[in-house]
Amino acid sequence: MRILFIGDIFGRSGRDALANHLPDLKLLLSPDVIIVNADNAAHGRGITPAICQELFALGVSCITSGDHVWDQREIIPVIDSEKRLVRPLNYADKTPGMGSWSAALPGGQRIVVIHLQGQVFMKETDSPFTAMDRFLEQEKIGKNVSIFVDIHAEATSEKMAMAQYLDGRVSAVVGTHTHIPTADAQIFSKGTAYQTDAGMSGDYNSVIGARVDDSLFRFTTRMPRPLVPADGEATLCGVFVETNDSTGLARRIDPVRVGGRLSGTIPTV
Repeated sequence: MRILFIGDIFGRSGRDALANHLPDLKLLLSPDVIIVNADNAAHGRGITPAICQELFALGVSCITSGDHVWDQREIIPVIDSEKRLVRPLNYADKTPGMGSWSAALPGGQRIVVIHLQGQVFMKETDSPFTAMDRFLEQEKIGKNVSIFVDIHAEATSEKMAMAQYLDGRVSAVVGTHTHIPTADAQIFSKGTAYQTDAGMSGDYNSVIGARVDDSLFRFTTRMPRPLVPADGEATLCGVFVETNDSTGLARRIDPVRVGGRLSGTIPTV
């Protein structure tokens, strides 16, 4: 199975980059599944129902979120009915929405997408490690299923620890939230693909997506000011993962960076 995962879409520039570059990536990589993290898609904070439909219309299979999932209040009544929009699995059971999405693909393949939120320097949640154990035990997913995990976390150590914990149990663990693409794409010894952070899809002439002047004002004066998304040309960042249909384990993982300042990393098949 071929999985294209796009990191945190930040504001209008990130959405424009997805619309501009996804058609070519689909032709080049022929992904069976396209997953997009959209935790910052609506002006840098959360996602709206209209943006959900905009992303699905581009061919996105599943949308993951993160700590800003509830920032746009209008999404709350939608997330229960729109199963392709996933909130973190390790939220309380009574929280609206689901922490995973699964689908059967043509040819008998099956994909499961699981979304986790970290605990270190993040909003309080249940343990993502315990949540994963419970999910995998209850679902009893077969060996021939591809399982993709988006861990939305602040600490690189927590992301790495989760990937090591799940090595051989899932196809891939890829981090989001810190908005900086890391140079550590790898496949662990038991067959799980990993990258600490897929990177932001947004304007990199910024401070992790926000306008430079706004961020510098806050850092230099310690005074509040709203953070407005930078609106220059965005780089679309993510990873491309290919799995073995018989085992569900990873065969390859490659960074994807198209457009803007970081352009130039596009895998070939």
